[in-house]
Amino acid sequence: MAEQLGDALPGPHIYVATAQAFDDEMTKRIARHRAERAHHWQTIECPLALPETIGAHDAQGSVMLVDCLTLWLSNLMHEDHDVAAARCRLAGLLADIRGTLLLVSNEVGQGIVPDNPLARQFRDEAGWLNQALARTANEVWFVTAGIAQQLK
Repeated sequence: MAEQLGDALPGPHIYVATAQAFDDEMTKRIARHRAERAHHWQTIECPLALPETIGAHDAQGSVMLVDCLTLWLSNLMHEDHDVAAARCRLAGLLADIRGTLLLVSNEVGQGIVPDNPLARQFRDEAGWLNQALARTANEVWFVTAGIAQQLK
């Protein structure tokens, strides 16, 4: 859905990819995403420095798509970064964005409570990240089974 929204705008189009290929399955997944993406998207690989990358590439009329916030969060946690500070930096950018910024995130809090501390921390951090960004965002969409519902 985010790519379709971005494709409908004139651009330039910047695709900020946060995934890292730590195994063969993820390498194949990333390759499939690249192959399926329209050619007009300029891809920037950004596993950690997301607020800085957005700030550096934001421009009037640009369309920037970040895919995805939960992988970025996972990367931050894996590298022992200050997640709360990174969340605040990212949320603080939103009010000053000059172009169109499309943020993709996964909803991980609707299932059962995870059985281990790291998974519970990730679920909590993802929820706090999504809430912080939704407060500032102009629109918020929830997509389930390919059906989009506008929440804000």
